[in-house]
Formats: sequence, C-alpha cells, structure tokens
Amino acid sequence: MGMIYNKRPTDITTQLAMLKQRGLIVTDDDNALKQLASISYFRLASYWKIFETDETTHQFASGTRLEDVISLYNFDKELRSIIFTAIQDIEVALRTRIIHFFSMAHGAFWFMEASKFNSRSIFQTCLDSIKAELDRSKEDFLQEHFAKYDTPSMPPVWKTLEVVSFGNLSKLYANMKDVAVKKQVAKSVGLPQYIYLESWMRSLTVLRNCCAHHGRAWNRRYPAMPQMPSRLPLAWVDTQHIRPMKLYAQLCTLLYLEQSITPNSQIKDRLLSLFKTYPHINVKKMGFPRGWECEPLWQ
Repeated sequence: MGMIYNKRPTDITTQLAMLKQRGLIVTDDDNALKQLASISYFRLASYWKIFETDETTHQFASGTRLEDVISLYNFDKELRSIIFTAIQDIEVALRTRIIHFFSMAHGAFWFMEASKFNSRSIFQTCLDSIKAELDRSKEDFLQEHFAKYDTPSMPPVWKTLEVVSFGNLSKLYANMKDVAVKKQVAKSVGLPQYIYLESWMRSLTVLRNCCAHHGRAWNRRYPAMPQMPSRLPLAWVDTQHIRPMKLYAQLCTLLYLEQSITPNSQIKDRLLSLFKTYPHINVKKMGFPRGWECEPLWQ
C-alpha cells in the first residue's frame, strides 16, 4: 500500500528560499520570483535536475546558477518550436500522400472498410476516434458537407482525414493491408521500406505530442524509437553509434523527410543556429554522437 501524500502547498517566496538553501545561486531575487511566477516550480525542476548532486536532498552542484536553469529551459522551448514546425510540414505532406495514394487504389471511403485493415480492433478504435474528431470539428468544408449529404455517414477521405490527428493517421497507415500502396507512400518520401515509415510516424507522433504539451524534449528518453536503416537513398547518417531512444535519432528522421517534402526547409539551419546560440548545452545528452556535424545529412 502506498503512502498518503500530505505535503502542503508552498508560496513562491518559500520555493525560492528552499532552492537557495539547496545551493542554487540567485543574484536577483525579484527576477527569480518573476520567473517562478511564470514558469512553475515543477516545470523548472525537470531542467535543474541535471544540476543536482543528490537525488534525495536535491542539493545543487557548486556554482549552479538560476540563470543556467532558465537558459536550459529557454533552449528547450526554442528547440520544441523548431521541431514542431518541422513535424507540421511532415504531417501535412504525409496526410496528403496517404489520402492520394490510398484513394486512387481504394476509393473515397476506404478508411470505413474493415476488410482493408489487418486488425479489426485497431480499425474500430481508429474509426471511433475519427467519428469523435469529426463531431468536434468546426471546419466549414465539413459543415457544408453534412448540410448537403447524409450518406455515407462520414465525408470522403480527402475531407475526413484533414481533421484526423497525426496519431490516428499513423495507426491507419500501419494497419492497412495493401502493402503495395504503403510502399508508394514510403517511396514518395525517400524511404525504400514502408516499415521504416510506420516506425518513423509512430516515433514522431510521440515527439509531436511532447512538443504540443510543452514537455521537456532535449534529453528525454523516447519510448517509441524509429528504426534507423544503415543506408537510405537521400543524404543520411552513420547509424552505427546512434541511440534510437534519444532526440538525435528523431531529429535525423525529421531532416531526412524534409529533403523530399520541403527541399528548401530552414529547419536544419535553425537547429544549427540554436546550437551556436547555446554553446554550453551538452548535445551528448541529446544523443548526438561524436562527429555528427560532419554527417551528410547535417552538412
């Protein structure tokens, strides 16, 4: 049986005093209080954890400043913004290509046909979620459709999938039986095997949700890991020393897909500029291997 939580809430002034007692250097109390009033204690705790020398007492390493913690927080915030922009490009492009290729092969309502999917339970879960997303949507093109048509019960795929989440899109793609069409979609983004795209979409869904909910991204261990093939047709990286649970692997998949989806994308330049702006950030904690900057994908 677990313990009963009986800690009482503490005000911001007390929170600051506690951090200073643990060894955090604060040179401007007024600014520190403003920071804690705008960024919650436990959100910042995710960032000062790497500066702690004791997990029990939460004592800070000698010389740790509040500015160091805030700088890391700001780095992560800017990093999430860049990642989210890239995923937006990729999500829209994959949505468009999945709709196109599957529609050409299976018509306007393939997403409603259980026989076209491997798992009936996953199909039904996706369909229920799609119905809920349609009910929530206020898009004009959907409102106009429902005002005019009542059969079938949902609009054609080129309307319906425009409001479906990236997670549902990923599950639909992975569950489709038609391997030939799945290969078409994968090859359109430079991937020779559809299983790579399934893996990448799953991992990018998790990364997208992390960014959308303002979660810490930079040194997280990601449960959905992308497959990292040793060779790919477009500019790629040496995967021998890549840890697929770390952010570097995810960033590599983003940059690879951007080559065929948005060839003139500024995502790579923005990432490299961010690393120069925050030179004190240890990119090894993000999974960046030695010599990463010399890889063809990052050139």
